[in-house]
Amino acid sequence: MKFAMLRFLFVLAAIPFTSVAAPNILLITVDDMSADSIGAFGAKLEGTSPHVDALAAEGLSFTLAHVQVGNCYPSRNVMWSGLYSHNNGAEGFYEVKPIDYPILSDVMQKAGYWVGIRGKVSHSTPYQPYGWDEDLTIRDDGSKEDMKEPQSYFRSTKRGIEKASAVGKPFCINLNISDPHKPFWKPNDKNPSSRIYSAEEVPVPGFLPDDPAIREELALYYTSVRRADDCVGAILKALEESGKEDETFVMFLSDHGMPLPFAKTQLYHHSTHTPLIVRWPGVTKAGTRDKKHMVSAVDFLPTLCDVAGASQPEKLDGFSFAPLFSGEEQENRTAVFKLYNENSGGNRHPIRGIQTKNYLYLFNPWSDGENQFRTATQGTVSYKRIQALAKTDPAIAARLDLFDHRVVEEFYDVAKDPDCLVNLIDSPEHAGALQRHCRIMETFMRDSNDHALEVFLNRDDPVARKAYMDKVSAEAAERRALRRNGKRKVKEAPGKNKGGQKKAGKAAV
Repeated sequence: MKFAMLRFLFVLAAIPFTSVAAPNILLITVDDMSADSIGAFGAKLEGTSPHVDALAAEGLSFTLAHVQVGNCYPSRNVMWSGLYSHNNGAEGFYEVKPIDYPILSDVMQKAGYWVGIRGKVSHSTPYQPYGWDEDLTIRDDGSKEDMKEPQSYFRSTKRGIEKASAVGKPFCINLNISDPHKPFWKPNDKNPSSRIYSAEEVPVPGFLPDDPAIREELALYYTSVRRADDCVGAILKALEESGKEDETFVMFLSDHGMPLPFAKTQLYHHSTHTPLIVRWPGVTKAGTRDKKHMVSAVDFLPTLCDVAGASQPEKLDGFSFAPLFSGEEQENRTAVFKLYNENSGGNRHPIRGIQTKNYLYLFNPWSDGENQFRTATQGTVSYKRIQALAKTDPAIAARLDLFDHRVVEEFYDVAKDPDCLVNLIDSPEHAGALQRHCRIMETFMRDSNDHALEVFLNRDDPVARKAYMDKVSAEAAERRALRRNGKRKVKEAPGKNKGGQKKAGKAAV
């Protein structure tokens, strides 16, 4: 079937959303937390998240929610621009200015909201300084809050609500909790966690070896997860004490998976699966779970526009899932387009992915057998232990080689293999599903004007892959050089649309 016809078939059937009075908006993110670290999302460890679990019991949870990107700066810029990284310019950890699209703070201020943010300010905006009404990380006396102190999140939330009330506006507050991002909680930490886990009791993810040293690092991670939950509890307490709980829309999520190998800075299932929870009094039903619709970070801004009754920006790659809050359904929410370009150190290793309920397809144009992946998780105890174990264990050595060098294409049955351990790319039994997912990938890439489309279409050609890598690596290096030299104007990302682009995200299987 021709792709013109495919795109026609994939057009979203618009579903009207019956709005209620525009609520206050409270957005809570945690940093580097895998979805299955949360009790309400299947944590195998007891007690990691009592406050988040209570929020889930009062609201609507999304089983199939994903972020687009497995690292922070690009991930958060997708969330609050409604544009994929190749369309918002934030493919790496560098400023993008000027921009020709609005972000969350612009949209909400225009809709009459007082807008505040705490934490990840530079990661949540394309350039600095940006137009939030206030950075709630800063106290009234000018000092900064400790980003790992749970009680400080109570103060920031309270301060933001009070400032919005003082000017007679509803609030839109984005609170970004720093845990469980490294450095993890440590013994005698000045910022305690309400529960400390031992290496013996923690579960080991299937994508990591079960080893004492890795368990020790996981114990620190899960203790940090519990401290992040303490922060959520402090935020929700401040909201409750304000008396505005019943008129506030609350959304909770993680920006990507845990900061350990095969999770953060990857596009595997656990890299992007996010524990998305929404509580909207009078709209969502308590304790409900959406197990059908695939929603993602690129959909957040258009969804919040519907929640606030605000006009949507002209250019968006995502589309609103607000109708799901009141129990309606949306067709064609069956696939999520995922993408990765480079890490905070500027190492360029582009990956594209398409995930459906049952399968995950990944394309790694940088993989040539020699180019080695570079990422922050290689500095972890777990990665170094994997290196040591690989010297005598062939199975672990194969996993290490996959991490370091990857293969050009990967295909996983995530329904049966969420840890992505068995690559089905050459499986005759899965050839039909693989072809279908490649067609979906091409549709997303065409509709979003992804600069990786041409190399994807020529993915079997090593010369084409090398030419693409040379091109995008040079362009990214130039943008980083401009930033280092203090120049504020950064060139557009390759393939950036000039306006009126087609909305992607509507592919169906």
